[in-house]
Amino acid sequence: MRRWLVALALAGTVTMLLGGCARPHGADGDLTDDWPTLREPQMFIPATDACLPRITAVVQAGTYETVDCARSHLAETIHVGIFTDPRIDAGPRPEAGTAVLRVARAECDQRAREVLGGDWHSARLSLTIALPSTSAWASGARWYRCDLSETDSIDNTRPVNRVGSLRGAMVGDSPLTHRCFDPKLIGANLNYMAPVLCTEPHRAEFVGVYTERDMTWAEFIRSNQQVHRRCMALIAEFAKVPNNSELPYRAGSIFYPPSQREWDEGDRGVRCFLWSDDRKLTRSMRGAGPKGLPAS
Repeated sequence: MRRWLVALALAGTVTMLLGGCARPHGADGDLTDDWPTLREPQMFIPATDACLPRITAVVQAGTYETVDCARSHLAETIHVGIFTDPRIDAGPRPEAGTAVLRVARAECDQRAREVLGGDWHSARLSLTIALPSTSAWASGARWYRCDLSETDSIDNTRPVNRVGSLRGAMVGDSPLTHRCFDPKLIGANLNYMAPVLCTEPHRAEFVGVYTERDMTWAEFIRSNQQVHRRCMALIAEFAKVPNNSELPYRAGSIFYPPSQREWDEGDRGVRCFLWSDDRKLTRSMRGAGPKGLPAS
């Protein structure tokens, strides 16, 4: 009996499918007008004002990750810009560390100053640029990402984990800002700069940054005397002493240029330090004047 009922029910269904012309309740007979419109695919663009657990020169959408800036992180994205130069747009993706990235580097530098409240060159910070993958670039991605990181020291520029955003980090008396150092030498060569309080005995002090003129890296390496003179001018201004023939008898200079990769991208910020060869200092030389920084 049960088997017959099942067969009857199936037969009735087939009959309805074959012969039925009646529309289901509420149907209009148009099979194409009720489908939702598909959204156009969106190009992946990384977030700005976001913190990152890792630093990469190339950003892959599939592995992209951000973290809360209140948690430990290695970098902070402060800006995402778009390449607008048609020469870049029509060519292959720029290689990291090349002059093609100068426009991006300049924009990142300006945004970093705005976010920090000061020049990032003056602090334990590094600025890097990240680009889309080659496949994303081929698909039309033309963005670049500006990332700021805290570093261990003036010598060790490897990023270190930090907690908290860098926004406003250089406003006021920032612990990131370069101040006084007791340089460690091997013979006549500088080995590293040990940071100390300016009230502790020291022989070096950060005085500022100047922007070098445009030249190749090889030309810059050969221009030590020119760099020295530019730094000595900053030292004279910092210490409020005359920039004359007596200045070399008051202090010398130590300078830290950008890395070759940064230089090739267009960074021209050179960090300058006052160097006291004949005596240890126990105070900052800012505004010291001729009496505070005598010729010897």
